[in-house]
Amino acid sequence: MNETESKFVERFGNTPQVRVIDFLIENRVFDHSKTEIAEGSSVTRKTLDTFFDNLIKTGMVTNTRKIGRALLYELNKKNTVVQKLLEIDKALNLEIADEIANDTACDKATA
Repeated sequence: MNETESKFVERFGNTPQVRVIDFLIENRVFDHSKTEIAEGSSVTRKTLDTFFDNLIKTGMVTNTRKIGRALLYELNKKNTVVQKLLEIDKALNLEIADEIANDTACDKATA
């Protein structure tokens, strides 16, 4: 796994859509402008615009507010697909925690 690549991206593929969903999952306590989402997920704004409306139409992403001319968005935590993705992300994080715990236990055993 690439050190900057999350377990979620590693598992589901390093595509723009997956990186955007991963960014929104990892930063779900905040709302974000499209520019922040694009930058945070290493996707160009032009690429983001090709599929972002679909995330809104499917109810996975929702508009939260407007600041100046910028609309802010967040994951729609009430959406059943988003809820399942959050469960998957939690399971992947637990997998990472188990790997770290096992590595630590092995290090102590060999010391």
